[in-house]
Amino acid sequence: AGLGSPRGALTASSPQDWEQRQEEDTLLIERILLLVRNVLHVPADPTEEQGVDGDASVHDRVLWALHISGMDDLLKFLASAQAEQQWALHVLEIISLMFRDQNPEELAALGQGSTGAEHGEDTQELETLRQRELAEKRARALQRTSR
Repeated sequence: AGLGSPRGALTASSPQDWEQRQEEDTLLIERILLLVRNVLHVPADPTEEQGVDGDASVHDRVLWALHISGMDDLLKFLASAQAEQQWALHVLEIISLMFRDQNPEELAALGQGSTGAEHGEDTQELETLRQRELAEKRARALQRTSR
């Protein structure tokens, strides 16, 4: 994607690309960020979202669409790139709106990660998979040498 596309305007990779970014590319980035912010800012309509328990809300579906489109990765890039500090407040506002319906205690509990037992099981499973992969590589190497 070149600089003419929204994704290209946001993901130019070398410093020279950033210097060559034109005013219209900068305006495009700002408009995209403002559009995302405005879409996320729309309040939930309880009468519209009366579905079966477990149904994703409109907000959740918008977040999923942003994820599928790769916009979340672009936001992470803009938030972490030194050359993109001018977008920090836009990105912060978008991230704030992404988490607006979340319970902070639940998010903190999710952030704690797995328990020690779960971690041990995961480590054991990874080690088993690694051993299986090594055995398959050895078998393929033996097959190649025996031909």
